[in-house]
Amino acid sequence: MLADYAVRVEKSRGRRHPEPQHPYRNDFQRDRDRVIHARAFRRLEAKTQVFTRRHSDHFRNRLTHTLEVAQIARTVGAALGLNVDLVEALALVHDLGHPPFGHAGEKALDTAMRARGLHFDHNLHALRIVEDFEIRYAAFRGLNLTFEVREGIIKHSRDYDPAKFPELSEYLLAERPPLEAQLIDLADEIAYNTADLDDGFEARLLSLDDIRSGVPVFERFYQEVERIYPQAADKLKFNETVKRMLDRLVGDLIQNTQRRIQNAGIQSLEAVRGHSERLAAFSSEVEEERRKNKQFLYEHLYFSPSLSDEKDDAEIVVRALFTYWMERPSALPHQYQEKAQEEPLARIVCDYIAGMTDNFIYEQYERFCTR
Repeated sequence: MLADYAVRVEKSRGRRHPEPQHPYRNDFQRDRDRVIHARAFRRLEAKTQVFTRRHSDHFRNRLTHTLEVAQIARTVGAALGLNVDLVEALALVHDLGHPPFGHAGEKALDTAMRARGLHFDHNLHALRIVEDFEIRYAAFRGLNLTFEVREGIIKHSRDYDPAKFPELSEYLLAERPPLEAQLIDLADEIAYNTADLDDGFEARLLSLDDIRSGVPVFERFYQEVERIYPQAADKLKFNETVKRMLDRLVGDLIQNTQRRIQNAGIQSLEAVRGHSERLAAFSSEVEEERRKNKQFLYEHLYFSPSLSDEKDDAEIVVRALFTYWMERPSALPHQYQEKAQEEPLARIVCDYIAGMTDNFIYEQYERFCTR
């Protein structure tokens, strides 16, 4: 049973290119499946989350992170009475526009674009992917996803100013996104705030003592675990602690969002869209815990000296290839040369680089920039 404020697939605003109904899958289920079968989705397996394959095959990559976000988002969506099919489609597509090398690659690509009066936004790039770059159907370019999934791609994590983004006017920028989209960014936060602690600990870049002293909520749960499992190995105690942290974040997101919905008197999707602020949120107490956890990760993991060489490599590789193709557009693949006749060359070079995996961009760098 869906809540009154959930998105109903039978009321979808539809696809850009009308298609007949499928006999046993609704439109949001079809969108989910189209994302899973997209080439860009498969490429996430070879894109960095925090650690590259040089460290270990056991660490998360962009694809496994996406699957973890989808699992969390489905749980939250179901508990809130939302449309879980739409939630799952949005979770699976939410990182589709990320470039190689994780956030270091995104920063390097945005820097290269801003030097040319443009910018890179992975949400907007994801929209370009599903609207244009994926070529799977004879009748149209792109995946022809429903309006609700396309809207969620760009609005799940931020609000866009209608005056600054007139090209996105069809996506109701003056309105809030549905709750199905609102919860995706928070599920993303839950996933990486816990998983990055795990990977950092496994990589021995984060010590147990540092985590216990730097993340108060971790220390509180760790003490509880020690009382229950005093003889367990440190790694198992660590696992039990992170599990409790994850459960606290998910449970609080569900309960606090329910409370905010009730307090605001929300009884329809239109009320969600018209509300003065986003309704999906952590409580103030848990939000502070999440903030401290994230701050710890930035200070002790993301900007760790052990990862600085890889970040430097990302900037060098992206900058060199961007410059190379800007100066030699004839070296771009033929389909990108054709697109450069219709859009700024910098945007096309950006598109090409953003779609690459970590392995492929290194191959291109060695081919064109190290001779």
